[in-house]
Amino acid sequence: MTAAYGQMQSDASEVDLEYCVGRGPDAAYYIAPQGRTALVAPDDGTFLAAFDEDIAVELQKLRRDLYFVHAAVLTYRAAVMLVAQPGGGKSTLTWALLHHGFGFLSDELAPVDLDSLEVHPYPRTLALKREPPQSYPLPGRTLTTSRSLRVQNVPGIVGSAPVRLGAVVFVHYSPEASRPTIRRITTAEAGARLYANALNPLAHAADGLDGAVRITAACPCYDLISADLSVTSALVAETLQWRR
Repeated sequence: MTAAYGQMQSDASEVDLEYCVGRGPDAAYYIAPQGRTALVAPDDGTFLAAFDEDIAVELQKLRRDLYFVHAAVLTYRAAVMLVAQPGGGKSTLTWALLHHGFGFLSDELAPVDLDSLEVHPYPRTLALKREPPQSYPLPGRTLTTSRSLRVQNVPGIVGSAPVRLGAVVFVHYSPEASRPTIRRITTAEAGARLYANALNPLAHAADGLDGAVRITAACPCYDLISADLSVTSALVAETLQWRR
């Protein structure tokens, strides 16, 4: 738990969510949310995945005012949201961009304030499904579980305050591509694609569609075909250079 959520520790005295976690006499992991049925997991990777899912849902209940998107969020002065389908290379690209002057806000959740268009941090430890290329080696303090690699020390600044959104990038990893490409897309296309990745759209007006359009209308949006990580990172940084 410390390896996965240690960067979110604080000295706050008020508790919004309370969990009891541990291992039972049969060596199975358990997660016991206060007032709810305990979740049981056979191994560490399944345990952390179950906790990730539960806390994401509970945070959406606590902060219904925020528009939650399944996305990674980096900072390049402004916030940069990386949106991708599972297996689309979002986390691996996040890990690479952290070596190219980007800061870290989130690897999993992008909670957006629709009034200020600021993205709140969710600095759960970066989780990778597989080893990154040798040009971006993992640090020594990386927790290997049955389902992921949890990177405890990331390069760059880990944000602790909301940052105004500056760009949205829809990522698609293509191992067949000879080089990465990036193109600007319209608000309408970006809004539809963002809406498909919204986690709590029904908590907002017009079933969340207005929120998706508001986000994508406020900043440039791009479609990125990711290939070689070094070249892709340089392309993204060059495209967003105007924000620095």
